[in-house]
Amino acid sequence: MTDSANSPAKPPNLTDIQDASQRIADHIYRTPLIECDRLSQQLGVSLRFKPESLQHEGSFKIRGATNAVLCLPETLARNGVIAHSSGNHAAALARAAMQRSIPAAIVMPHNSSPRKLNAVRQLGIEPHLCEPSSEEREKATERLIQSTKATLIHAYDDPNVIAGQGTVGLEIIEQVDQVDSIFVPVGGGGLLSGVLIAVKTLRPEVKIYGCEPNLADDAYRSLKAGKRLMPTRYDSIADGLRTALGLTTFPVIHRLVDDILLVDEHEIQSATRLLAETAGLVAEPSGAVTLAALKRHRERFQGDSVVAVISGGNIEMSRCQLGRLPSD
Repeated sequence: MTDSANSPAKPPNLTDIQDASQRIADHIYRTPLIECDRLSQQLGVSLRFKPESLQHEGSFKIRGATNAVLCLPETLARNGVIAHSSGNHAAALARAAMQRSIPAAIVMPHNSSPRKLNAVRQLGIEPHLCEPSSEEREKATERLIQSTKATLIHAYDDPNVIAGQGTVGLEIIEQVDQVDSIFVPVGGGGLLSGVLIAVKTLRPEVKIYGCEPNLADDAYRSLKAGKRLMPTRYDSIADGLRTALGLTTFPVIHRLVDDILLVDEHEIQSATRLLAETAGLVAEPSGAVTLAALKRHRERFQGDSVVAVISGGNIEMSRCQLGRLPSD
């Protein structure tokens, strides 16, 4: 079954996330919290970054993909796994399948980033290319499921994937004694909902903010409307955040998130450069939105201890001329 199903799954709980943490421990990096004194002084906060850009395949996605693959019973695993993704989930699932020595099929739009296409190929899998529309991606995936009997691992709307992503929040709580606010990018909502479940269960007083572009503001609009709304455009530089919230992730976010903070394209570009120049961190624009949001809303967080999750670092360097990005 593809993600066209119209009923949400039961989201994971804290125990599921703790189990996922143990299950995937030997397959991921426990990324550090990195302090940045210069930015802390500039922004008036105590700032730490959680750089999932240093993770296997350069993204947090390996956590959820690995947990989902390892949770599969052998009867299903032997037929392999499948996903459609234009980005980091594709490489993450390919690696997770390789670790378990099972087949994987990856459907990707033909206009996917060359870097992300090559990341899948380097793991020994030739992507099945399709037209970039959601309908064509689902059709291509369904055809492969019918012919291979592979199990679909959704990029974000899967309880085992959400549990894996929630280990980011679990680690933050274990790594820092005092934290007032956590900033998390939001696209489909797997990372944000997983962090929300973990942190709000353990430390309900910690504020958690989703961060997204003005040009991909469906989470912001959905929160205000109290119902899941679709994106209205798909041209933000933060390509990993152009996805609609999931049926499973939206109720979690609506119930637990403290706010959704919006940023514009100039702010995302500026934050991407600032992370490289000041913190020594290479972030893709989707990962830099958290710093962009903190900069834009800095007055709101004066004196806070803040953790900003950098969700990925798979930037297309040939398209990223840091010296020509807009100045602050």
